[in-house]
Amino acid sequence: MARIVANVLRIAWATRQTNIRLAIAAQVFVAAGVLILFILNLIYAQRILRASHPRLGWSRPLSYTFKALYVVVGLTLVIVITASVQSFHTLNPNTRRIDRNLQLYGASYLTFISFLPLPILAYVHLAPRRGQPQPVEPFGKGSWIAKSLIVGAAAALLTLGAGFRLGTSAMPPRPIFSPAWYHHKACFYIFNFGIEAVVAYLFLLARMDQRFYVPDGSSKVRTYSGNGYSSGSEKGQNIDKPINSRERQEGSDGEPVKVPLEGKAVLA
Repeated sequence: MARIVANVLRIAWATRQTNIRLAIAAQVFVAAGVLILFILNLIYAQRILRASHPRLGWSRPLSYTFKALYVVVGLTLVIVITASVQSFHTLNPNTRRIDRNLQLYGASYLTFISFLPLPILAYVHLAPRRGQPQPVEPFGKGSWIAKSLIVGAAAALLTLGAGFRLGTSAMPPRPIFSPAWYHHKACFYIFNFGIEAVVAYLFLLARMDQRFYVPDGSSKVRTYSGNGYSSGSEKGQNIDKPINSRERQEGSDGEPVKVPLEGKAVLA
């Protein structure tokens, strides 16, 4: 939807090239549309890390770090939008220099976010798992290797697009009658909309909603296996609630129960 709006605004801007508001809106939607793919891919990489290295992946410092990264993404978007809008309404060289530096910071940070899943995957597959309670905690559908390959391929493509935008933004401005090769329309649409379309269809065809599905409340029990949860369907409800130690020892009528290895409770 964001990319549809961005292209509609660019078409409208092409027919009304002197309309500053259309130019600002078109640039804002071009810059903001890809953020959801960055965040989704980083979340998928975080789930892989938690499944393979639960002690590190579920640790509070690392969880807070990921949350801080997401918050900074939102703040960075606000900064970039503000700088872009201001650059259209000022001729002050110092103000324009500051706006350009802010835009370069935004492009650099988003490139870092798009690249971050790659070192996470490298750590997952190369770091030893000594002291881990179990091999690899399964979650969702599909093989472990397929999950890693999909996230890695998406991260590589998104990093390519973000790196292209950062590199071209950092280049010195050129006269309008002497554009560089990276100013060509083909480069713009390939490295922006083309790469994002490939990643979006990759997520769609790979059924990421099923492949990376985790049970509700996993962050509370810090596991994807669902241990410590029982499903309740009383009064038409379908909820997951924690099983405390007393419920493990007593049935619903207070009688003691035994829980065999298969997980089925039988009366003593």
